[in-house]
This record gives sequence, C-alpha cells and structure tokens, in this order.
Amino acid sequence: MDALLNYWSEFLHFMNSGGVIMWVLFALNLMLWYGLGYRYLTLKRGTKGNIRRLIEKHEERGNAKVYVGLLDYAVADALTAAQKAEAAALKPREFIYDALFPYVRVVTKYSVLVKTIVMLAPLVGLLGTVIGMIETFDALQSSSMFSQGDSIAGGISKALFTTELGLVVAVPGLLLGRILDKKEEQFTQEFEQIADIISTKDAQ
Repeated sequence: MDALLNYWSEFLHFMNSGGVIMWVLFALNLMLWYGLGYRYLTLKRGTKGNIRRLIEKHEERGNAKVYVGLLDYAVADALTAAQKAEAAALKPREFIYDALFPYVRVVTKYSVLVKTIVMLAPLVGLLGTVIGMIETFDALQSSSMFSQGDSIAGGISKALFTTELGLVVAVPGLLLGRILDKKEEQFTQEFEQIADIISTKDAQ
C-alpha cells in the first residue's frame, strides 16, 4: 500500500511539474489508447482464407455458421441481403452494400480521432514548453530565481517535460495507427470483393 501511495505521489509530482498542459496530454493519451484498443479489437479478420472460399464456407454451413471475426459477420449479412434481393426480384448489389455499410463504419471508427491526437499531441507539448519557458524567463527577469542555485536549469527542464510527453503520446500512436490503417484498407477491399462475388453469383 505504501509503495502504491509513493508511486501515486511521484506521478502527481511529475504531472504537476509541467503544469496544466501535462494533464491535457494525459487526457489525450487516454483517448488515443482507447481508440487504438477499440480498433485493434474490431479489426480482427476472422476465418482465414480468401474471400471466395470464405463465402463458400458460409453457404455450405447454412444455419450452422461459425463466427470468428468481423469478416464472418459481414459475409453472413451480405448473403442474407442477397437472398432478400433475390426474393424481391431485385438486383442484389445495393442490398449487399446496405448490409455492409455498418461494417464499413465499424472499421473506420476512431480512425480520425487517432490521427488527430497523433498530430495534436506534439503541438500541445510544444505549447506547454513555450509557456514554461516564458514563465522561467519572467521569473529570471524579476530576479526571483537568482536565490535558488540551479533554478534556471530546473525551470527549463520542467518546461521541456511537456514536449517529451507530447512525443511519448504521438510516436506509439503513429506507429500503431499506421498498422491499423493498413488493416482498415484491407477490410475495405475485402468488403468490395464480397459485394462483387455474391452479386456475380446471383446474376448467374
């Protein structure tokens, strides 16, 4: 318990040393990792194999479908939409697109949030550094810092904390965000393949 309290005290001291900007960056970091976590968990492909084989598996299983990931649900809904279109004697492609639209929204959710925070965090950190430097030189000008040994260096060091934290927030978000964006692009292409393959089958 004492160790936990010590860690908490050190954390508060570190955060307060950089001023309110540190807490802004901390909030941005929480939002960033929430968005990354959501995208990581939702961007799971599901059953392995190419799209044509995946569609065939779902057709073979019928009501006994096995759902492993997002793509399995998308294929199942697309097949159901195609059956409804066939029953109504209508072209299936529009029905399939309507069925896949919710999945397109799922794979793109929080993408803009992640990119915005990755771009914003270093700028917020830089703003904190500028504010800290201004406060340091104001104190220097008023001679209030001369009585404290290395207070000038300490003031500049504290001012740089925000830039450091801004980069700590942005760099992992940039790397992981790029990986998840690639997965998103793959899903978008596979959704298009689902629509093409099922539409072609029904047209035959």
